[in-house]
Amino acid sequence: MLNQKYSPILVVKNHFPQKHLNFVGFWLLSCCLMVGFMILLGGATRLTESGLSIVDWNLFTGLLPPTNQNDWDALFSAYRTSPEFLKINFWMSVDDFKSIYWLEYLHRLWGRLIGLVFLLPFLYFLIRRKIGINLSWKLSGIFLLICLQGLLGWYMVKSGLIEEPYVSQYRLAAHLGLAFIIFGFLFWYSLKCLDHKRHRFKERWLHVSAFAIVSCIFITIIWGAFVAGLDAGLAYNTFPFMDGHIVPKDLLNLSPWWINFFENTAAVQFTHRLTAVGTVTFTILFFLFSLRTSIDAATSRSIKLLVILAVGQMALGVGTLLFEVAMPLALLHQFGALALFTSSIWVLYHLRY
Repeated sequence: MLNQKYSPILVVKNHFPQKHLNFVGFWLLSCCLMVGFMILLGGATRLTESGLSIVDWNLFTGLLPPTNQNDWDALFSAYRTSPEFLKINFWMSVDDFKSIYWLEYLHRLWGRLIGLVFLLPFLYFLIRRKIGINLSWKLSGIFLLICLQGLLGWYMVKSGLIEEPYVSQYRLAAHLGLAFIIFGFLFWYSLKCLDHKRHRFKERWLHVSAFAIVSCIFITIIWGAFVAGLDAGLAYNTFPFMDGHIVPKDLLNLSPWWINFFENTAAVQFTHRLTAVGTVTFTILFFLFSLRTSIDAATSRSIKLLVILAVGQMALGVGTLLFEVAMPLALLHQFGALALFTSSIWVLYHLRY
């Protein structure tokens, strides 16, 4: 046990009504897990090219799945007018259509379920005054983000229903980014509710460094979405070289120069590689410097886990490249991103200032 006089930890009194915090915390953690599953489900929907199978968005009537042949015929008839069917899947029959419909339907249904699982208990806790005013406002903000995410999801899908059968990489990145933001907030506030000790570190540089790592991971995830949206993972399938070069020759083919990092497959993949290597390097350095600091055992373990996940995620990314975005590896890579992001928030929470 560290001497309190020299301890870098400060104990802060918990101002939330303690007897209700566990219920609120487990509820938020449940919502967090649901959002995490939604992120993975979204990845599977994209990889199986199922995301454009439902060409309209009905918040309430869209809850019911097709139950007879007439329902299937109506859905397939609507899909036959889409650019994806006209330009790519023109060979499909109704039975073929069913194979891409169900995953997108489940994706949308799960999103609605998240909204209900969040809203109904929130209203109960609010009416029964089991949560404080400050937390109520923060949770209201999270609910608005969940609603916005639903609208953003349809806005993304709509971009692939107009002329070209591909969703905008900008909208895909925004959709995935907002999902991770919602996940992060839910995880953070579940920790605040479930943690009764409320320790805070006195050494601010640790907190700032941990926040920087969270930011680096988030930026890398965003560029991963750009890679997915442009199919840039298929552009160069070697590592560390790209067509024999560390920096690809066609890095700045587009004009103006900055648009390359959003629309040029070579530049987008290079940026994702660069941010990934930078994040892993930063995480390892952070771990090495933390060894020289008096931190408790739990925090030390969380940092070690972060390093292991960072290195493992980079290895998965390289494997995904080398095997030309094979679906099992690609899904595992997306799960790795979620695990790494979760671990970084866990470390940030341990080191809060």
